[in-house]
Amino acid sequence: MQYRRLGSSGLQVSALSFGAWVTFGAQIGRDTARELIAAAWDHGVNFFDNAEGYANGEAERVMGEAIAELGLPRDGYCVSSKVFFGAEAEPRPTQRGLSRKHVVEACHAALKRLRVEHLDLYFCHRPDPDTPVEETVWAMDSLVRQGKVLYWGTSEWPAALIREAHKIARAHHLQPPSMEQPQYNLLHRERVELEYAPLYAELGLGATIWSPLASGLLTGKYRAGFEGESRLGHADKEWLRRVAVGESGQRRLERVTAFVELAQELGVAPASLAIAWCLRNPHVSTAILGASRVEQLLQNLGALEVKLEDAQWQRVEAVTR
Repeated sequence: MQYRRLGSSGLQVSALSFGAWVTFGAQIGRDTARELIAAAWDHGVNFFDNAEGYANGEAERVMGEAIAELGLPRDGYCVSSKVFFGAEAEPRPTQRGLSRKHVVEACHAALKRLRVEHLDLYFCHRPDPDTPVEETVWAMDSLVRQGKVLYWGTSEWPAALIREAHKIARAHHLQPPSMEQPQYNLLHRERVELEYAPLYAELGLGATIWSPLASGLLTGKYRAGFEGESRLGHADKEWLRRVAVGESGQRRLERVTAFVELAQELGVAPASLAIAWCLRNPHVSTAILGASRVEQLLQNLGALEVKLEDAQWQRVEAVTR
């Protein structure tokens, strides 16, 4: 395993981490979840990502239970939660968003579900137009000072709003956001590579990217359609299929086909190639993997072994543009 600093902080996180989105508490059972966490840990993964909104909090319960049963040393791993969407199927106004009330109460609830005394990373899962940024910054700083959160950050925030949060924090000597969790993959690059470009040096921003495989598209398994037992094949995942395919539709699928064919020519599994490409970006602190089977996870962890010449990487870039 490789380890990278979380932005300009001193925290060392594994270049590949493991997340619970879509799978834990929904697609897979508790035994499988425990096996996946054990396999990730055995291969050097030290960051496990979660959120209050994943399976309405059940993903955090499953992860907390698995980590406790495995007896992982608390000082050896990092665990996260995210606040915004709420953990209820139909949340009331005070059960979602980034108000001081929900930020604090969601943190306490996540601590209980994950069975820990502090969150290593705590993300504002989306911007909240109904809450002043200053209120959220003060709430996060309070949790840091209480020792309930070590590092806080954002997820899918516009660069201007991240700057505003930093400006408020500096003005009041508060803890600023340390990291951002954006989508980043060969088919979705602009925010990480362009919008956030000035923030890495300017603010010390670290990126904990999600969906390095574009919800599985870049594995090539959906070239023949979305039927079957795979993630995008489930009837209740139509929303995820729309996100994965995007507005370009057929054009995106054509780019995927070209990418898979090139991966085969290079003798590299498409999934490993796509993840390895993400890790070439020095501003990526960690790429969050998702998996429903141990074999799948182990193959994706093999991305660390991918070695290509610059000319070959240029071809990868070209076929997915």
